[in-house]
Amino acid sequence: MVFAAPGEALARAEELLAADPSPLHASVAHQVIGIWQRDFGDTRRALAHLRRARDLAARADSAEREADVLATLGVALVHAGRTRAGLAAFEQGVARGSGHTRARVLYRRAYVWWVLGRHGEALEDVRRAIPVLRQADDVIWTARALTLRATVHLAQGSVERADADFTAAEALWDTTGQEHDKADAVESRGLAAFRSGDVPAALRLLDEAEERYAKLGTPTFMLTIRRCEVLMAAGLATEALAEADGAIAVLEGIGGQSTRRAELLLVAARAARLAGEPQTSLARAAVAVRLFAGQRRTWYETHARLVLIEARAATGRGSGRLVADAATVAERLAAFGAPAAPEASLLAGRIALDLGWTADAERHLAVAARSRHSGPPLARMTGWAAQALRARAAGSARGVLEACRRGLDVLDDHRMTLGASELRARATAQGAELAALAQRASLVSGGPRRLLVWSERWRATVLSAPPTRPPADPVLLTAMTAFRELAARAEETRSDGGRPAPALEREQRRLEREIRSRTLHMRGEAPGDGDRFDVGRLLRRLGDEVRLVELAVLDGRVHVLLCGQGRVRRFEAGLLAEAEAEAEHVQAGLRRLAHPGAEARLPLVEAAGARLQHLLLGPAAAHLGSGPVVVVPPGRLHRVPWALLPALRERVLSVSPSAGSWLRARDTAPPPGGRQVLVRGPGLASGGAEIPELAERYGAARAPEGGTARHRPPGHGYGPGGSSLEARPSGTEAEGAGGRPPREGAARSPGVPDRRGGPTVLEGDEARVPRVLRELDGAALAHIAAHGTFRADSPLFSSLRMADGPLIVHDFERLDRSPYRIILPCCDTARFASVGADELLGLVTALLPLGTAGVVACTAPVSDAAVVPLMLALHKGLDAGLSLAEALRDARASLPGDAVHQATGWAFTAFGAA
Repeated sequence: MVFAAPGEALARAEELLAADPSPLHASVAHQVIGIWQRDFGDTRRALAHLRRARDLAARADSAEREADVLATLGVALVHAGRTRAGLAAFEQGVARGSGHTRARVLYRRAYVWWVLGRHGEALEDVRRAIPVLRQADDVIWTARALTLRATVHLAQGSVERADADFTAAEALWDTTGQEHDKADAVESRGLAAFRSGDVPAALRLLDEAEERYAKLGTPTFMLTIRRCEVLMAAGLATEALAEADGAIAVLEGIGGQSTRRAELLLVAARAARLAGEPQTSLARAAVAVRLFAGQRRTWYETHARLVLIEARAATGRGSGRLVADAATVAERLAAFGAPAAPEASLLAGRIALDLGWTADAERHLAVAARSRHSGPPLARMTGWAAQALRARAAGSARGVLEACRRGLDVLDDHRMTLGASELRARATAQGAELAALAQRASLVSGGPRRLLVWSERWRATVLSAPPTRPPADPVLLTAMTAFRELAARAEETRSDGGRPAPALEREQRRLEREIRSRTLHMRGEAPGDGDRFDVGRLLRRLGDEVRLVELAVLDGRVHVLLCGQGRVRRFEAGLLAEAEAEAEHVQAGLRRLAHPGAEARLPLVEAAGARLQHLLLGPAAAHLGSGPVVVVPPGRLHRVPWALLPALRERVLSVSPSAGSWLRARDTAPPPGGRQVLVRGPGLASGGAEIPELAERYGAARAPEGGTARHRPPGHGYGPGGSSLEARPSGTEAEGAGGRPPREGAARSPGVPDRRGGPTVLEGDEARVPRVLRELDGAALAHIAAHGTFRADSPLFSSLRMADGPLIVHDFERLDRSPYRIILPCCDTARFASVGADELLGLVTALLPLGTAGVVACTAPVSDAAVVPLMLALHKGLDAGLSLAEALRDARASLPGDAVHQATGWAFTAFGAA
């Protein structure tokens, strides 16, 4: 019962001891308490009870009972870090037991061999145990032995053998009432899914196992270790580090197993290294190495030494000694058959290259490169990274680019198995080194065009395909509704000057975790993206007037790739770190200018804009021509207010996460019907004063009769392409805004809304999330005046405040098609979190792959009062058939010249190409 119902087993054992039992029965009771303390409590107490159980078994003169207790004691001693004493107890147990009992002892010794990383011995003991257990018809212990053998196979990289054993074990568990072991089987299947590269399935199964353990009141330290491994593979290293450190604190608080503490320290060290915290990684890894060495766990000690060397290399401590240490670790891991061996060889080769030791580097990299053709995706990527470094050392730019292409193709395929946009974005971090190697090689050998191709190859890849639509999961929908209700209550309390009750805040955080967890379980539906970026197509779409400015960052310096007039030119600008610092100063200045009385800061902000231009555009600013400009910045520059730069201030200006994303937006056709939706959320300082005027404007007007579209005067192109739409007969396939044919039956410009029936206006109690989502789905134009909140800690919980609570990014991802154009007039709606290699998570980037071709949003806090005239002027331009970028340029120019209005205009950006 101790695993099936641990609390009940503990109570029954204590009750039995209180009844003055015989030595034989008392031995059983003390053994049960010892197992409970060993796995769920204090290891020192466990050892005391198990020694007492052993002595009582000897008094009862039961060799079989004594052998069984010795096996349990051996496990506890090893978990306490006393490996020699634990193995000695097993020797005694094997000698004392016979038949069925000895098979159980051998199974538990096999488990200890696995804990120690001695997989050959583990397989030998379990091979001897399984036939005897089967012959005795011992279903529970046979299933345990099969599960253990599968786990050992996984540690050796034998996924198929592990699957067969897990399947056989699960069939046996289904015939028992062992709920703990059933949970363990689910956990094991999660581990198998992870080893085979299925991250969403792994997360789903581990979460299911955690729910099962929670019902039993079972601590889950091993589950935490496995979940942290999966989180790291998914690019969630910071989250993994927090979970591991939290588990370490709990384990130390209860005096738990020393072996588990060492394993948690190892996983925390790995997570810290991946999270960019090398000093933390060093500290955790050093303690783990010491503990593993004391526990005689060579397999684990070697893995911990690998992390220690990686952390030292990350702190810039490259040396010949470090190369030798990495090579030694690689040899030991290879001897163990550990899948991490290629990582160690790659590390040795990388450090040797940095030292200029090309012969040594080639030897180590050649070993690592062997993994590129087989194994899970991340192992193959390790091999391709090694191959790319070999080619670079040999001076073969072509070889570098081919290896990088193959490696990133592997990661593409892996990324598309992930359904959640957050996982897709974070997974790209694993390709950052390959992308950087390719960019450097293309800069040296291929010229600006090739650099542009590789800049695009790993930029904003999440936007290349829509995220998997969240399933109609009743649990998820219920959690989102409950979260929204609690968030609304919390916001109401804050509005009244109070603070929400701690219990309410805790429940809100719990629901956030549940929502996020269930969305991470989604598997991707699309195969690897075959829509490769084509420079020629981009240049044709830009034409002679439009310039696209893509900023690539190599070794900390900004390189400007200026595209237009049929060619790509490269210019060097400033340092990225200086540009980031200047952008933060500008943001601070805009925040001040949002309030009256800060007019004196206006010249300072304008001067900062000039400095930003020098750092970001450099000499390219003089070659922008006179037409529209599309800026494609890297993720770390997403907070730049581009309209503040002098060379861009008077232009038709739009921003896109990538050139490929801009092309897709240009090709996005507007939905039929031209439906408009105007939403006014609660609590706005301006009261959303533009909404009634817009409702009247759109409701009063009617679409023009006949088959002609409005003709715009010269100089007013449709979108950044700058082409105007001539009046043509209805039904003619004319290429209008962004190169898209007009809707059937109306040659109206896509920029001119069809207002038959007037707009849908949602305000007051009608502005509730379910209704808002229904109306937004497939709309041509949406204007949402609502408080915006950006969540840097969890960007997909960034929100717009509706009558019944927050409308979050996860809600938008449920739309079949998001509105063709969206205007978000409130603060912080254009803020993003930069994650992965060069990805952005936030409200705007959630909309772009779902059918939205253009967004106007705000990068900084602004004056609500100044927003109203800007928005009215913006819609006036749209009503005249302008694109969002054109209308925003004209709207800025129409504002009064005071500091508040100028800052408000600069804070808004047009994204996309509609």
